[in-house]
Amino acid sequence: MKIKKLLDLSQTFYHNNPGYMPYELTSINYETLKPKDGYTSERIYMNTHTSTHVDAPFHHFPQGKTVAQTPVEQYIGEAVVVDLFGIDAHTAIGAEHLKPYEDIIKEGDIVLLCTGWGYKRDWSSEYCDFWPYLGEDGAQWLFDKKVKGIAIDSMSIGGPKAGEGLMQHELLLGNEIWLGEELFLPEELLEYPRWDFVLLPLKMEGCGGAPARAIALITE
Repeated sequence: MKIKKLLDLSQTFYHNNPGYMPYELTSINYETLKPKDGYTSERIYMNTHTSTHVDAPFHHFPQGKTVAQTPVEQYIGEAVVVDLFGIDAHTAIGAEHLKPYEDIIKEGDIVLLCTGWGYKRDWSSEYCDFWPYLGEDGAQWLFDKKVKGIAIDSMSIGGPKAGEGLMQHELLLGNEIWLGEELFLPEELLEYPRWDFVLLPLKMEGCGGAPARAIALITE
C-alpha cells in the first residue's frame, strides 16, 4: 500500500480566531523574541474546545476518560465522508441524511459530516451562530451503526441553540464514541469513497477536549 496523497483537514489556530462564543478568545503572545532574548517562543491561552479539536468522554462525564486516557488507536481508522454540501444553516443532520450511506458505513468506521461550513470560517453570524449540526435521530442512527468516531466541519456536533446538543454529546461520549469538531473538509474528499483518517489530539490529562491535527491518507 502506497500513500498517494496527504490532505490536511485541520483549521488553523491563530490569535483571536473564531470560536464558540461563551469561551474566551484565543490569545497567542510572544514570550521571548529573537532580537532581545536570542530565540522566539510563544504563550498560548485558549479553550481546549477551540478550532480543530476532539471531545473525549470527560467533556460530559466526570468519571469518563480524558483525552490522555483514550487509546491513540481510537483516533485512527477508515473514514467515510457524508456529502452534506449545500445544507442550509442551522439544519439538524438527521437519519434521513445518513440513510443513503446505510451500506457504506460499517462498524468501527469514522464518519465525517462534510457540510462545507469549514469554507465559511470567520466571525460571521452564519458561521458562529447558525451552523448545521448532528440531530438527535442522526446521532442515534450513527450510534446504532457502532461507529467509533464522528467529526464535523462546523463549530460543534451539537446545535447553536440551548438544548440542541446535550443528547448527542451524552449518547456518543457516554459510549466512548469520540467527537471531532471544527475540521476543514474540502470537496476533494468526495472523490475518495473510503480512506485512512488520523486525528491526533495533544495528550492532555484532566481534559475533556484537546486541539488536534486531522489528516487524510489517500492510498493506492
